[in-house]
Amino acid sequence: MQTHTIDRKYNFPTDWNSIQDRIQSIDPIKYAATRNFENGALTLLGPYISRGVLSSKFVFDHIKSLDLEWKSTEKLIQELAWRDYWQQVWVAKHREIESDLNFEQKEVLHSGMPQAIVEAKTGIEVIDAAIENFYKTGYLHNHMRMYVAAICCNIGKYHWSAPANWMYANLLDGDLASNHLSWQWVAGTFSNRKYVANQENINKYFNSAQRNTFLDVPYEAFNNMEVPDLLLQNSNYQVEIRFPESVETKDLFRKKTLIYNYYNLDPMWHVGEDVQRIFLIEPSIFERYPISQKCLDFALALSQNIEGIKIYVGDFKDIELKIDNNDIHYKEHPLNIHYRGVQEEREWMSSVSGYFPGFFKFWNKAKKEVAR
Repeated sequence: MQTHTIDRKYNFPTDWNSIQDRIQSIDPIKYAATRNFENGALTLLGPYISRGVLSSKFVFDHIKSLDLEWKSTEKLIQELAWRDYWQQVWVAKHREIESDLNFEQKEVLHSGMPQAIVEAKTGIEVIDAAIENFYKTGYLHNHMRMYVAAICCNIGKYHWSAPANWMYANLLDGDLASNHLSWQWVAGTFSNRKYVANQENINKYFNSAQRNTFLDVPYEAFNNMEVPDLLLQNSNYQVEIRFPESVETKDLFRKKTLIYNYYNLDPMWHVGEDVQRIFLIEPSIFERYPISQKCLDFALALSQNIEGIKIYVGDFKDIELKIDNNDIHYKEHPLNIHYRGVQEEREWMSSVSGYFPGFFKFWNKAKKEVAR
């Protein structure tokens, strides 16, 4: 039996200079040609965009500065637009993205998620290797995410929500909108068409030659496929985290204060100003949307790029009791609707906003701006 290990540069430095170096190494032309392949010329910027260290516009502006022809950059810019699109859906729909959004998932037989996925024992070598690597690095290739989601939802007949939570919990680039809505796209609850991939497809994009797996069938065979026995055992996967040491409210000053959080760790936000900077970690948010210790530690490391940052573990209302609302500034985000103070807009790639039922309706409008 062939063994397959994923030889990948899935490392994610947290210092600002290294992040800037990664931006400089972007190759839009190679990205467009190879992005679907396991060893493609990926940007590996997702974790920094999801944690709000970089905005989609920041990356877009760099791509435009390369002075390349539009057609050679369009695919990468379009992928950035997908991130903005998912966020706009979240802004419009709020917690509705946590359940079947547009269509009910069909043929659901199981809750929880397949234990074979959790334990990386599907028997599909590249998928098992990718999941093991996922636990070590916090990263999954986007094509692999689709394969895993298709196995859970459309082969194993599990509802998408629990597997989506598992993936979100372990992704360094965990973005609730991008993650959950992508799972819904695969499961047929965002659009009404389900996604599946067979072994031939996996072999093509992940440099494998494996045969005789439960996915080694022609596509028409998926229509009447029974759930493979190895996917019948379900797992109620859970994660636990240790919160960092927190400053006390007595250590907070009554002055202009910027509130950072898991989705906003922008080191350039009001850079150089004499302000108080607080990374707010609300346990209630992480109880509702659990993440792994690796993901929390990654966010804490990124926060060290913010000069003078204070870590506060507690509720926003605790800060509100100490600091006047007029002095509290924060960036707009769906998880911040309970914040009070001066709300500042996030930086988007285009001015297109609002809910669009499909990406390309959004993209066709945004493209008129960004393709100038």
